[in-house]
Amino acid sequence: MKELQEMIRFLKKLKLLYVEDNKETRESTLLILEDFFNKIEVANDGKEGLEIFRTFEIDLIITDINMPCLDGLNMIKEIRKLDKDIPALILSSYNELTFFKESINVGVDGYLLKPIDVTQFIHMLQKITEKLKLKEEVEKNISLLNQYKEATDKSSIVSKSDLKGKIIYVNDAFCDISEYSREELIGQSHSIIRHPDNSSLLYKDLWETIQLKKTIWQGVIRNKSKNGNSYYVNTTIKPILDQNDEIIEYISLRNDITGIMSSKKQLQDIAESYEETVIVLIKIEGFDDIEKSYGSKLSEKIEKDFSKEILRFIPKECGFKKVFSLAEGEYAFAKNKASWEFSMNSVIANMKNLQERLNDSKIKVDEIEYDISIIISLAYGKNALENAGHGLKQLLETKQDFIIANNLVEYERDASKKSLEILKMVKRAIDDFKIVSYFQPIINNKTKKVEKYESLVRLVDINGNIISPFLFLDTAKKGKYYSQITAMVLANSFSALKHTDMDITINISVLDIEKKLTRKKIFEHLNDNIEYLHRVVFELLEDEEVKDFELIRSFINEVKSMGVKIAIDDFGAGYSNFERLLDYQPDIVKIDGSLIKNIENDEFSLNVVETIVRFAKKQKIKIVAEYVENENIFNILNKIGVDYSQGYYFGRPEELKVVYE
Repeated sequence: MKELQEMIRFLKKLKLLYVEDNKETRESTLLILEDFFNKIEVANDGKEGLEIFRTFEIDLIITDINMPCLDGLNMIKEIRKLDKDIPALILSSYNELTFFKESINVGVDGYLLKPIDVTQFIHMLQKITEKLKLKEEVEKNISLLNQYKEATDKSSIVSKSDLKGKIIYVNDAFCDISEYSREELIGQSHSIIRHPDNSSLLYKDLWETIQLKKTIWQGVIRNKSKNGNSYYVNTTIKPILDQNDEIIEYISLRNDITGIMSSKKQLQDIAESYEETVIVLIKIEGFDDIEKSYGSKLSEKIEKDFSKEILRFIPKECGFKKVFSLAEGEYAFAKNKASWEFSMNSVIANMKNLQERLNDSKIKVDEIEYDISIIISLAYGKNALENAGHGLKQLLETKQDFIIANNLVEYERDASKKSLEILKMVKRAIDDFKIVSYFQPIINNKTKKVEKYESLVRLVDINGNIISPFLFLDTAKKGKYYSQITAMVLANSFSALKHTDMDITINISVLDIEKKLTRKKIFEHLNDNIEYLHRVVFELLEDEEVKDFELIRSFINEVKSMGVKIAIDDFGAGYSNFERLLDYQPDIVKIDGSLIKNIENDEFSLNVVETIVRFAKKQKIKIVAEYVENENIFNILNKIGVDYSQGYYFGRPEELKVVYE
């Protein structure tokens, strides 16, 4: 806290130039910046920002990239012509590698993605503060560099080179970050640590500045360590001159700024730098709930302390030396697979051991202990980062806790290709009016006579094949076609009322009800078929993503007032519960088929069905059982008081004309 207060006091003395063209973003970001700076000059675009820089004494620049008139990167390029030392930060919603590389070439001091992560922002400002303080020191003492060598060695990464660019001196910090020994470095060119992704123009500018102009060069350089790891250094190179202004050697001072670069960008950088990588993604289960329960400050503290726990427990045999904190309770390890010296089976075993140890540990914050559990997605080889990301999503969906996520990218691409083919099939069917309704009979258990039909959607493909909704409906929900399918099913179902004197049950998702246009279409059909409404049953298909229960209740009450009956589908499983029956006041409950098909041999299923029946009878609700496949199931259901049965024992879904032959 003391260090933070000292940093803020330092920043309050500085004048900040903030450049952002989006008014809403600008206003919200200023609320954060005003906590750190007293003097802020605001520009709406790069051109205005450049003019402000020319007019005022600016100490620090924070800018967006994509802006009219002059973008952020080109603005910095122009400002660098006026002042090479001015610190500049990029705050942008763009996370493409192209922007990141260009920002490095321009010489920015940090790159932070929108929206601002305050913790990372503070960390970045700390680094900038250190740089500004160091800059002041360097400017005052560059001629006395040798006298301050010991102090500089402790705060910077230092090297010296001769006139040909050969390394003649490195300090311990240089060896540590480059992973080369002093013996391996002396006599070599600095190209030994050059990253191949750096632009040749960067080095051309560097040498023209220090060799021809004999002036200081400053900028951010991406380097590559002996083991292939990337790191970023804010670099100052000074040509040392004799009394005749002739260069006798070069000295370079560097500060490691890898930490102020976005962890996500660093992770992406590693993944894209090598042909094959090893990626481990770790996520705290239920982190959103932790944040809601304890607040953002405490959850950030838990998150920070947990990253230390990960490093404390990580087995040495895994070869990981750094954990990337990706925010929202997510962490990562990454390494070049080519430099991997352990078997993958060993790494997998060690990751599972790490998971077990972390799950057994407790995080202590402010004298309170918190239980933490994690899920782990591990991938290696090509596309490892993308595979691991898909693996993490799969773990969250399946409620599992560990996955080897290799080849998930290919699987997802195949699935996407299949989904696209399904969407094309659905569009063709809609355009050709090949979305049809089949009708399955529902019989009265006492009379064994048909009293109702359920309208079930089917798709007829270009070959005349009848396609079940299981194969296309979920995919259609992801596109724009689901509402069109619903509209066609409604039209088919209301048309069927005129060709039978039986009840017609129509499936409607609660998500359909929430859509204004679909509700409007439903009421248009109801008003056009007033004389048949006593034979209409709306069977509600529930969904966990319901946003407005009051809207659903209002819809139910309105259609019931018109004579429509309401049924609840798949009761006893999924999202249905007895409280929902009381909320919706349905006329009919359809018991989930998973209970019915096991009722002959599963006592639990039988007990659940009996409980539902007893409750429904007391509430005067009729019961329909689906998946009635044989006489024995029917007899059991009839005996315990189920009112209606539906299933292949009594009839398959068929076209209406077939039903009445």
